Amino acid sequence: QVQLQESGPGLVEASQALSLTCTVSGVSITTGYAYWSWIRQPPGKGLEWIGYITYSGDTEYSPSLKSRTSISRDTSKNQFTLQVTSVTPEDAAVYYCARDVLNRWWYDSWGRGTQVTVSS
Repeated sequence: QVQLQESGPGLVEASQALSLTCTVSGVSITTGYAYWSWIRQPPGKGLEWIGYITYSGDTEYSPSLKSRTSISRDTSKNQFTLQVTSVTPEDAAVYYCARDVLNRWWYDSWGRGTQVTVSS
């Protein structure tokens, strides 16, 4: 059974950096062919894809967020991490980590999500 759990600060100051970690259990994040993804949902809006890091360490980001976003991983801890710099109140959202397999844009495993609030 694959389980994902987000962790990190729930409150971030505007202009600072947001860092969230997803801890994966039940499968190695290096196992093919998974795309370990970050997705967010602002209040009253739909899901927005942020980016992913693949089983082999390749990354891809939403064009609208690429300049401020970085996803990395720690295979020894079976974790992957999201960093968003220069945050604004528009970055406030529930953030999810999830697994996509074979780049289908369908996620078979999700974390519970974590609320991030931006102060200004």
